[in-house]
Amino acid sequence: MAVGMGVGIVVVALAVLADVLFPQRALDMLLRAPLPPMTSPALQSDPPADMAAFRAADLARLTGFGWVDRKGGVAHVPIDQAMRQMARDGIPGWPAAGTGRP
Repeated sequence: MAVGMGVGIVVVALAVLADVLFPQRALDMLLRAPLPPMTSPALQSDPPADMAAFRAADLARLTGFGWVDRKGGVAHVPIDQAMRQMARDGIPGWPAAGTGRP
């Protein structure tokens, strides 16, 4: 018990000594940036319009038909149609449910 109190007193004394020797105000002045931080450059002239265009293009790709690789005969279909087809037909080459281990 006495050892614990002794350690506690030493820790408190060191904390008080550190506060006296290195006051927070002096540390704040030392750590303050010498120059005001620079603002970042505006990389987009109209971010909300850019986001709207991005979302519109994304939605068009998710809900429309198009070629992924025309030479290879790979196309994309609307996501809802693809999900219905996967639910109906399954994944080609995938084992049927209950036929074996995963």
